[in-house]
Amino acid sequence: MAEKLKIISLGGLNEIGKNLTVYEYNGDIVVVDCGMGFPDDDMYGIDVVIPDVSYLIKNQQKIRGIFITHGHEDHIGALPYVLRSVNAPIYATRMSAGLIQLKLEEHRLLDRTKLITCEAGDVVKAGKFSVEFIHVNHSIADAVAFAIKCPVGVCVHTGDFKIDATPIQGGMMDLGRLGELGKEGVLALLADSTNVERPGYTRSERSVGASFDALFRGCEERIIVTTFASNVDRIQQIIDVAARYGRKVAVTGRSMENVMKVSTELGYMNIPDGTLMDLSHIKSLPKDRVCIITTGSQGETMSALTRMAFNTHRQVDLIPGDRVIISASAIPGNENAIGNVVNELYRKGVEVMNERDLALHVSGHACQEELKIVHALVKPRFFVPVHGEQRMLQIHARLAREMGMDSRNILISEIGRVMEFTSNTARLAGTVTAGQVFVDGLGVGDVGSVVLRDRRHLAEDGVIVIVLSMSGEDGSLLSGPDIITRGFVYVKESEGLLEELRQVALDAILSTDARVSDWSAIKGNIKGALSNYLYRKTKRSPMILPVIMEV
Repeated sequence: MAEKLKIISLGGLNEIGKNLTVYEYNGDIVVVDCGMGFPDDDMYGIDVVIPDVSYLIKNQQKIRGIFITHGHEDHIGALPYVLRSVNAPIYATRMSAGLIQLKLEEHRLLDRTKLITCEAGDVVKAGKFSVEFIHVNHSIADAVAFAIKCPVGVCVHTGDFKIDATPIQGGMMDLGRLGELGKEGVLALLADSTNVERPGYTRSERSVGASFDALFRGCEERIIVTTFASNVDRIQQIIDVAARYGRKVAVTGRSMENVMKVSTELGYMNIPDGTLMDLSHIKSLPKDRVCIITTGSQGETMSALTRMAFNTHRQVDLIPGDRVIISASAIPGNENAIGNVVNELYRKGVEVMNERDLALHVSGHACQEELKIVHALVKPRFFVPVHGEQRMLQIHARLAREMGMDSRNILISEIGRVMEFTSNTARLAGTVTAGQVFVDGLGVGDVGSVVLRDRRHLAEDGVIVIVLSMSGEDGSLLSGPDIITRGFVYVKESEGLLEELRQVALDAILSTDARVSDWSAIKGNIKGALSNYLYRKTKRSPMILPVIMEV
């Protein structure tokens, strides 16, 4: 029987983030992207969410390479964690490779990782696969799509893209190559669904430059601009307009400094001589000669703009009249954090400009008409919408149907589901281990769903600890029970309730008909009695932890 091509998403479906797709054929695997996601509000203490790569660890002798579409965190952020368990060469374009190198140096993994730099147009042989790099436009330099070929057929994996006829650099997306592939025959198209809900076309990155010009022209105050650190073209436009109006530029924020270092070294950013200044020196200049580019467009707690807003930045003190330009849109879930920062900026008398006032941000993702163009050029036999939440995947499937695609040839998959392809059939098959792995500090995967459930419990209702000493000889109560609470009630105002709890615990201990050493039965009785009493009395269910010290 002929071998089937298997495609498995271990992340990036029914969510935005942690993109990771596995292509498997006849004992060979290529992996596309290895991204991280950000924790939800109820994931207390979690820093980063990464895909569960148990399947890759189990099959690592088959992996021929990890291929990166572009250098955003939701496509490269999990690499330092995954590479601890999976050893495979990484293939990426120059900008992506530069950012990955920084990440691997920080995690001390660079020496043991093979990082291979490729260009758009390159074709890499990877076992029975060949992977072709195809230039696309996105909100970071050097983004690519892949044409992944194996004996079953060709799959086009778009990565994140839009069609920009007037990009700042790098030229328009290589639609010609997609058209050629379409004529040769494409088995499956896996396409970005992020902006599928938006009709029309995504505006060109160049359109933001006119808005910057309008805000810089005639302004006599300091100008502070925040944007996504990875958007090199946006930063280039800010630097160009600052230089045009005689302003010196200083940069603050670690991720911004890192990206500028990489992009300047690789030639993706051109800084006019004498424009860039150290932040510590720029303060001595007149206000109308100053431009500061900063991180913090998403209201991140430790970002430079947030620290400025809350007076904790060591080098920049905001003053009334400063013009702060927010050149970014809110990533879903960050609205409250951004709102808090903006409110604080207004409190300081700062003038805040955002995309509601002017065209200060454009998306890096294709809208409906651009997606239709790619569908029409590629002419795939089968279509798999990826990179989106469920509604986006469904709307993208509807778009394909409107263009004449048979609904039987559209597969909406989910994380861990195996899609099997032959040259003329496609079906959803079994599943593999998949899901989320939580990174908390230096711990990777040691915080599971049980720990997270406990954290939610503690956050919602607090904890009550009941401490008592009992005789190891005859089981008699020697001292206690003492009640300690955290996050439940304020002790001074609730002494009556705590006294009642002490009595309920005491009754539970004395009523336990158990062997002397059966402390678990006593603990169970205490938990049950206190839990029932507290719910009746307060309609709350704190975590109850009995502690018995045997004397």
